[in-house]
Amino acid sequence: MDGGNQSGESGFLLLGISEIPEQQSILFWAFLSMYLVTVVGNVLIILAITSDSRLYTPMYFFLVNLSLTDLFFVTNTIPKMLVNLQSQNKAISYTGCLTQLYFLVSLVALDNLILAVMAYDRYVAICRPLHYTTAMSPKLCVSLLALCWVLSVLYGLIHTLLMTRVIFCGSRKIHYIFCEMNVLLRLACSNTQVNHLVLIVTGCLVFLVPFGFMILSYVWIIRAILRIPSASNKYKAFSTCASHLAVVSLFYGTLCMVYLQPLHTYSLKDSVATVMYAVVTPMMNPFIYSLRNKDMHWALGRLVRKPCQRLTRG
Repeated sequence: MDGGNQSGESGFLLLGISEIPEQQSILFWAFLSMYLVTVVGNVLIILAITSDSRLYTPMYFFLVNLSLTDLFFVTNTIPKMLVNLQSQNKAISYTGCLTQLYFLVSLVALDNLILAVMAYDRYVAICRPLHYTTAMSPKLCVSLLALCWVLSVLYGLIHTLLMTRVIFCGSRKIHYIFCEMNVLLRLACSNTQVNHLVLIVTGCLVFLVPFGFMILSYVWIIRAILRIPSASNKYKAFSTCASHLAVVSLFYGTLCMVYLQPLHTYSLKDSVATVMYAVVTPMMNPFIYSLRNKDMHWALGRLVRKPCQRLTRG
């Protein structure tokens, strides 16, 4: 596992956060619990929205797709992590590692792009309410979502194909919970300047540009809210975008903890930060979006009551 000088001859060892058996047992149950909560929470959000015709609006359309993305994201990483925590064999094949990397990179990009589109939806709803129906037509919503998918797929393909050019030699031990791009580049013994250059350029296009767009959208949203004369109407307008703002802050906050630093400084604390954006953020999203949302409360309540009513009648 440690030898060889060709990238495809052997796989890697995913050592995770800790190699101490006692800690691994605790981590297993912690990650399993978070995974189950994430799956159940996001599935409930999807079922609640798709079963209630009152929620057939652009905002909830994008929320369903955000929940789907989070489901795919955690399923790409956590099950393998759980197997590694319970098994003595922590190996992952070269192909398996690149496959995990592809979906990881693509889904993070997709999450980010959907959040940017949701910011535009909130901008139109608050700053141009009279034009909302025409500005956010079903055709445009589908087109925007399709564009998000195309860009994220291309983003993932570019970095995965570039990674196939990288030669790994020496240690194949990954002190991380999954095959992450920066960690893999640390193990490379070939020139990775092209990878870093493309990472910076595409990262600016896929992450910084949408982030800048979100900031600009919220500047206009705040300006529009401040012009509202009634305090109650101000609160009502802000509450419609507070959940999205909280999710964006959590997503970018944890992402910056990991990536806004030199590659050679990666340490254990970065594994913890990675857990935050890879596990905690998808788990928290359903709670954030349903916490103070009366429409979601009603839809979730209706979803839960249906089986109970059927059992009572039976």
